[in-house]
Amino acid sequence: QVQLVESGGGLVQPGGSLKLSCAASGTIFSIRNMGWYRQAPGKERELVAQVSPGGTTDYADSAKGRFTISRDNAKNTVYLQMNSLKPGDTAVYYCTALILPNFGGNYYTYWGQGTQVTVSS
Repeated sequence: QVQLVESGGGLVQPGGSLKLSCAASGTIFSIRNMGWYRQAPGKERELVAQVSPGGTTDYADSAKGRFTISRDNAKNTVYLQMNSLKPGDTAVYYCTALILPNFGGNYYTYWGQGTQVTVSS
């Protein structure tokens, strides 16, 4: 089985920074894109950022210039460095990855359990 385990959420003041981490483990042959979504209360889940195996990144407009996504392919881990945080960034952040568990099989999208990020004074 494949698991995505997130860490790094918490409470931070406006203007502060947090770094989220997400490690994929289990039966993994290959990982394509890895990314982060978030869901605020009463709102739909939205893409924050994603990164390809080669390091190509894509950001939501709300994240551009403040957030940086990166990955360590050797560790099957993706990171999200969040700077200049605003109250509007408050949400549960979910890690996601497109994973091929076994050679010759299919790719599946896996999700982490979510980590709460609260930006408040």
